[in-house]
Amino acid sequence: MISLVQFRGADGDRGVAVIRDGRAASRLPGVSSTLALARRALAEGTTLDALTRALGDGPPVDLAAVELLAPIDHEDSAHLLLSGTGLTHLGSAEGRDKMHRALDDAAHQTDSMKMFLMGVEGGKPADGAQGAQPEWFYKGDGSSLVAPGAPLLSPDFALDAGEEPEIAGIYLIAGDGTPVRLGYALANEFSDHVTERGNYLWLAHSKLRPAALGPELLVGELPAHVEGVSRIVREGRTLWEKPFLSGEDNMSHSIANLERHHFKYGLFRRPGDVHVHFFGTATLSCSDGIETREGDVFEIEAAPFTLPVRNPIVRAASPAAAVKAL
Repeated sequence: MISLVQFRGADGDRGVAVIRDGRAASRLPGVSSTLALARRALAEGTTLDALTRALGDGPPVDLAAVELLAPIDHEDSAHLLLSGTGLTHLGSAEGRDKMHRALDDAAHQTDSMKMFLMGVEGGKPADGAQGAQPEWFYKGDGSSLVAPGAPLLSPDFALDAGEEPEIAGIYLIAGDGTPVRLGYALANEFSDHVTERGNYLWLAHSKLRPAALGPELLVGELPAHVEGVSRIVREGRTLWEKPFLSGEDNMSHSIANLERHHFKYGLFRRPGDVHVHFFGTATLSCSDGIETREGDVFEIEAAPFTLPVRNPIVRAASPAAAVKAL
């Protein structure tokens, strides 16, 4: 199994390290970014795995002594799109249902539960078929992607700053418009759950927040069962901790179905664009009554990823959004 890690050294130069089968990281010779490596693989008609192996190992890289970068980025942040799907994991409807079931009779299904059941019944169609549509949301562009260890900025108008431990798929659109999956990253799809709880139609607002990825891009297939831990650390002590599950064995949709529904739109098949697509979660601290605050640190870890996602919350002032006539 191969993982790629983007970094910046003490000299300011960028590089890409490779972790092969859990061994110590080494530098990929002549490679300055994951995107450049992916473009080269496409141009040479090979795979990331094969190209990485052909390049061999350069000098060792001490990942604790360099600046870790997000595992994917783009020279023009407008050409990196963050999006995601919800209600995709077995058990995820319960937490969402608690959030939305305030005035409704408990005997009636909420729209969230109906959407979840659609996935359970039709989210894993036979190969090549298109199954039930998942919930979908837009999250931002590359400017919303937070580097490892960097703050997750919660705007001053936010009502909540909540974690979502997830797996994200990373994609590059080839010259002919074909989406090419580069691999997977561990992720924190940061959201405002109190805003969403107020009215589920505010989901779009609740998702317009930054997001963090772990340092590693896992090349190849995601294991069918991924088990990890999500925690919140406050003033050096663990405030909340809970295991989470992902991978297709724990999902109501197949990854292929989520990909088909995202990339069925021509807008998302523009050559040269990069996509980070979050696959959803079933574990939220807000479902356990946790209220986060500035300074709290989110920590998410899961095998086969060897490095965690770790980011603090920082409250950020939002500039006035007044519109002027021209």
